[in-house]
Amino acid sequence: MTRILNVIRMQLVNRAAFVWIPVIILFGSLTMTLAVYAIIASSGIPGPYYGGGAQAPLWYFGVVGIQALALTFPFSQAMSVTRREFFLGTILTAMLTSAILAAVFVVGGFLEEATAGWGMQGYFFLLPWVWEAGPAAAGLFFFALTLTFFIVGFWIATVYRRFGSLALTLLLVGLGALLVAALFVIARLNAWADVFAWFAELGALGLGLWGLVLVVVLGGVSFLTLRRATV
Repeated sequence: MTRILNVIRMQLVNRAAFVWIPVIILFGSLTMTLAVYAIIASSGIPGPYYGGGAQAPLWYFGVVGIQALALTFPFSQAMSVTRREFFLGTILTAMLTSAILAAVFVVGGFLEEATAGWGMQGYFFLLPWVWEAGPAAAGLFFFALTLTFFIVGFWIATVYRRFGSLALTLLLVGLGALLVAALFVIARLNAWADVFAWFAELGALGLGLWGLVLVVVLGGVSFLTLRRATV
């Protein structure tokens, strides 16, 4: 347990990746979004206004996942930390920072609710379909989404270290081909309405729970890949 805690401390030494860059992205995106809302409001276009800027710090956690392996894995092996301890410590670090970011989103939602969208019906955190099931479901959704981006980035970095750039490229191309094939099948079955209805029925709570399932699956695959990764 002590070594896992040491891995968490080691990851958090890189505060720029885990703390400051996400904070800069979040508040930068928020500031620019509110500026756009203010311009729209001054033009006489009635609200409410909604944007997608809140996604920016969530996407960045994919980069954090890559850095979490690339920057610290060789150093951890030099310190005689096992791959299992490194993996558990890194995932716990990601869970901690994802929970903090989710809490920021929930507090931001309450703030926008109290101020009627910063006084101009402009909403960055308080997206109706995410908050439909309440703040707890919204928090779970943002937590699961952030952690999913992290584990995807971590897995990509693990595949690169274990198999190299050629195998990683082939893997990404293969996954892209599978996605296109799935879109083709849905289109041929004329099932887009059913797919959108399924996502709507799941809501933020259902998507958050499915996101956690995906994290567990990708986490297991990442650990199995990491076990034989070279330093």
